[in-house]
Amino acid sequence: MKHSPQDIVAMRASGQTAARILKEVALRVQAGITPKELDRIARKEIESAKVKPAFLGYDKFPAVLCVSVNSVAVHGAPSDIEFCEGDVVGLDFGVIKNGWYSDLAITVGVGQISSEAQKLITVCKTALERAISVLKEGVSVGDISSTIQTYVEGNGFLVIRELVGHGIGKNLHELPHVPNFGKPGIGEVLEEGATIAIEPIISVSDEHVELDSDQFSWRTKKGSLAAHFEHTVVVTKEGADILTLP
Repeated sequence: MKHSPQDIVAMRASGQTAARILKEVALRVQAGITPKELDRIARKEIESAKVKPAFLGYDKFPAVLCVSVNSVAVHGAPSDIEFCEGDVVGLDFGVIKNGWYSDLAITVGVGQISSEAQKLITVCKTALERAISVLKEGVSVGDISSTIQTYVEGNGFLVIRELVGHGIGKNLHELPHVPNFGKPGIGEVLEEGATIAIEPIISVSDEHVELDSDQFSWRTKKGSLAAHFEHTVVVTKEGADILTLP
């Protein structure tokens, strides 16, 4: 959906708030802390910012923050299990401000992590940056998808097939779907003012995920490490503008 300049101002305010809160939460990730403690921190920040959580209650999700550890690719429901040195932790977060949604994600390591884990995180982050760099009015969804897939697979990792990016605005998930794999030139052609959440979700050796016993967390089928980065962006004539920066 194409949004007006006034809409974009409002979405940026939502995105900046979400980004500031997630930055604060990410600083607390360390060995001995639990995902539920991070969720409590995020709840306090939401209350202080006078915004609403985007995820709490969405499809009955029980928290304001998704905390996905190691082989959990996305939508990790916060637990009481403490982080350990070497863990890979994905943090997915969003807020609603004046009716507008924002959505972003980062992946961080706990203390000293393996070289493979560090490469996975770096490749995922760079894949997002590359996807954003090709985006402008007239670019197709397939151009974004193929950019992510080509870079990730070229670095020896795999994209998760079932999990995709999406349009965003007055709802958390809107059309179009934005897969992390595909061919250039296919799918919806994006107009100036379109807002989408681009989110590479990748793993060391899995293309597929399965629903965990908690009924929220999506875990890689072979148990390989996963990483996830995401920004909400608006399409412009010349490029893309990231709305989820602090």
